[in-house]
Amino acid sequence: MINEELKKIYIAHTGHAPAQIDELPSSGSNRRYFRLTGDPTLIGVAGESREENRAFLYMADHFRQKGLPVPKVYIRSDDDIYYLQEDLGNTLLFDAIEKGRKTSVFDEEEKQLLRKTIRLLPSIQFAGADGMDFSYCYPLPEFNSRSILWDLNYFKYCFLKATGMDFMEDKLEDDFQKMADVLLRSSSATFMYRDFQSRNVMIRDGEPWFIDFQGGRKGPVYYDVASFLWQAKANYPDSLRQELLQEYIDALRKYQPVDEAYFYAQLRHFVLFRTMQVLGAYGFRGYFEKKPHFIQSVPFAIENLRRLLQEPYPEYPYLSKILQELTELKQFTDDLQKRRLVVKVISFAYKKGIPEDPTGNGGGFVFDCRAVNNPGKYERYKPFTGLDEPVIRFLEEDGEIQTFLEHAYALVDASVKRYMERGFTNLCVSFGCTGGQHRSVYSAQHLAEHLNQKFGVQVNLVHREQNIEQTFKAKN
Repeated sequence: MINEELKKIYIAHTGHAPAQIDELPSSGSNRRYFRLTGDPTLIGVAGESREENRAFLYMADHFRQKGLPVPKVYIRSDDDIYYLQEDLGNTLLFDAIEKGRKTSVFDEEEKQLLRKTIRLLPSIQFAGADGMDFSYCYPLPEFNSRSILWDLNYFKYCFLKATGMDFMEDKLEDDFQKMADVLLRSSSATFMYRDFQSRNVMIRDGEPWFIDFQGGRKGPVYYDVASFLWQAKANYPDSLRQELLQEYIDALRKYQPVDEAYFYAQLRHFVLFRTMQVLGAYGFRGYFEKKPHFIQSVPFAIENLRRLLQEPYPEYPYLSKILQELTELKQFTDDLQKRRLVVKVISFAYKKGIPEDPTGNGGGFVFDCRAVNNPGKYERYKPFTGLDEPVIRFLEEDGEIQTFLEHAYALVDASVKRYMERGFTNLCVSFGCTGGQHRSVYSAQHLAEHLNQKFGVQVNLVHREQNIEQTFKAKN
């Protein structure tokens, strides 16, 4: 049936039938896409909702008139259920950055695609809004209190309740209203794409093209920034996210002045809201419709939520409490534990051999403390270890150990940061000295405390020659 309808409008447009019609993979949308191969090859779309289709058809024409990179629509059926549009190829931005997503190490080509995309966003937000008739937008013409509460309740009913958590709906609704008030203080006459993320950007000849913007409406610029940079499975490291934020702000200044402090303060509320909104979608599409890639995205969104909550949201005390409890549910913490970095720190004596890394990852860092002045040369320090006050005082007053450790901290800190960003689970750091008693023990102890305090990672500390073990638990 669909193939016949698409074939019919293809013939009406070209005067001949397509050589072949193949359905393309779909994701979350109920719209179905087909490639009609022929001269020309076009993309056929079948959408169940006339209103949604009409929103897309109007916006596509409007954006093209503004010179924005969106697909051209060639023909539509009389009932607006079917239409044919330009074929932009097969490469989603999501796929073009696959290596970076999987490793959290984005090469220059991937970064360049992301920079180009984020720099184009203000164009569709401002130029796209110029002269737009927002009455075509579906299901609402504007980001308003009702649409915010729809999304928050979507999260509540499709995700939060699906976890089995107990909560007080009345208190939660109070905070939902507070959130709506905070988000609406940023209202503006700009176009809000609403689902601006790497699956809705195509790459053709190295340039980004916008697709699937039919859910857009009038609304604040922050939402799309949050949607793009905090997309759950995009897995952008914080350093790249900050770089892309600066690219966006730089491009935004073409259209309006930017108070960066206010921008960042307001953006974090939209990041929280967007994270809750996508969890609602993951709950519905994953748990109820059984679509696997939505279920696979849940742990990434929960991790985003966990990181967001490290900085309090005093505006929403009860909501914050419930969200914190959500991130601590066993089904999510079990998954987190599998992906959380654990650092093993060991002190040892060189004469007894360098410790093996039990994870099989090859030993990590091994620091040689033997260049540091040795308290073991003096009889009065021989009964003590690097954990005892007399040895600690000797090493710190001498000063060499502190300079040594500053260099070690810099190297290990850089690796821990990247290991956490890339989802690595093990790192081993060893400190050796002559007897494994003074300098190496002091160094290992201080590094373990430093890493746990700075990064919140679990550190398993082993003073091998002293038969002492200590665990510094991860900080949530």
